[in-house]
Amino acid sequence: MIPKIIFRYSWIYNQRCKDGTFGNTKEFGKYPTDKQIIIFKNKIETIWRKKEKVILKKISNISGLKWREKYIQCYIVGRVAPLSDPLTICIYTKHPDYFIDVLTHELIHQIFVQNHKNLKNVWKYFFYGKYKKESHTTCVHIPLHAIHTAIYKELFNEICLNRDIRICQDFKDYKKSWQIVKKEGYQNIIKEFRNRIIS
Repeated sequence: MIPKIIFRYSWIYNQRCKDGTFGNTKEFGKYPTDKQIIIFKNKIETIWRKKEKVILKKISNISGLKWREKYIQCYIVGRVAPLSDPLTICIYTKHPDYFIDVLTHELIHQIFVQNHKNLKNVWKYFFYGKYKKESHTTCVHIPLHAIHTAIYKELFNEICLNRDIRICQDFKDYKKSWQIVKKEGYQNIIKEFRNRIIS
């Protein structure tokens, strides 16, 4: 089963993001208007539909996990750190196509969430085994960035991959996970991940 992403604008949820409930947004400049958010939502939905099935199928095939939900709500807000649950992304003006990278990232998290019962041995290995000295955030993102690397290479290009890595340099845990993926090889990490999935 390949799910369908349902893009939503919620005035109430957006207001919580705007008032700082989920973190400070003032440092990013003027908060987008409702109209700007809705225009962005409509624009990305059109772009996403052309790539949706192939990306979602690739996430499942590479990770070895199945999608468990038929529909996934994705909230579009003005400014917020992206979230996987509830799935939330914001407006990207500097790099308009970057939303695909961010949404794919959060959807990899989402497939992890949907299969949490099957991943006990996976997280035992990543959190308490080989990478026990790393932070929780780094450990989660090691297999995620490995899977995302495969998607970049199979569906997109090195330019998009390198842009993602460059943007993540400002966040130490993300930066470290990308370093580990590069050092150990994304294919090796995916293999370790898949070998520990409980059927």
